[in-house]
Amino acid sequence: MIEAKKVVKVFGDREILHSIDAIFETGKTNLIIGKSGSGKTVLLKSLVGLYDIDKGDIQFDGRSIARMNQKQKKELRKEIGMLFQGSALFDSLTVEQNVMFPLEMFTEMSFEERRERANFCLQRVNIVNSNYLYPSEISGGMQKRVAIARAIALNPKYLFCDEPNSGLDPVTAAVIDDLISEITKEYGITTIMNTHDMNSVFSIGEKIIFISEGNKMWEGSSDTIVGAGCKALDEFISTTSNIVNRLK
Repeated sequence: MIEAKKVVKVFGDREILHSIDAIFETGKTNLIIGKSGSGKTVLLKSLVGLYDIDKGDIQFDGRSIARMNQKQKKELRKEIGMLFQGSALFDSLTVEQNVMFPLEMFTEMSFEERRERANFCLQRVNIVNSNYLYPSEISGGMQKRVAIARAIALNPKYLFCDEPNSGLDPVTAAVIDDLISEITKEYGITTIMNTHDMNSVFSIGEKIIFISEGNKMWEGSSDTIVGAGCKALDEFISTTSNIVNRLK
C-alpha cells in the first residue's frame, strides 16, 4: 500500500497539488485520472520520488520517504518498477539488454542469471524470438511490452505507469491494460497508473482517484464512476470521446 498524506507540491509561486490525501491499495490497479494540467502527472511523479514534495508525507507500506536517508531511498528504488509514457527504451540496446539494464544497476547477479531473468520477463509479456532486435525494429505495442518486462525485472512491490496507452491503437491499448492488470494480481503489486483513457478506467480501474486543478475531487471504482455526483468528474467523462463506445 502507498499512502499520500496532505501532499503539497509547489513550482515557483504556484501550488500544483493542494493537500492530497490518497490510499493506493496492494494487488489492485489504482488509476489517477484527470484532464491535462489537472496535476495527475505531478502527483504520480511525486509518489515515485521524481519530485520532492513541499509539504505532507508519502509512505510505502508505512515507511515514510521523508524520514529515509539516501541509502534507504536507494533500497526502496529496488522495489519500484516504472513504465514511462514513451516506453523509454534505450535505442542502442537490444530488447534483451534493455530488460537486463535494471538488473545490472541494482543486483549482483551474474550475466547468465540476469539473462535468465530477462528471458523469463520477456516470455511473461509474450515477447519471443526478439531478444536481439533493437527498439526501432519492433512495433509500438511490442515496445510497451518490453518496457513492462523491464519494469518487472526486479520483481517490484510497486509499479508506476505513466500514460501507458499513449500513442497506441485501441486494440493494442486493451492488450497492455490487460497485461498490467494480470501482472498486478499475479505478483500482488501495488500498481498506480496515470491515464486519461476511459477505456482503461472501465476495463481495469479497481481504485480510481480523480484530480482536478490540483485537488482530489473524487475516489471510487469503475462501477460507481458514472453518475457519481461530482460535477467536475461528470464534465471530464462527458468530454472524453471514447467513453461513448464503452457505454454502448
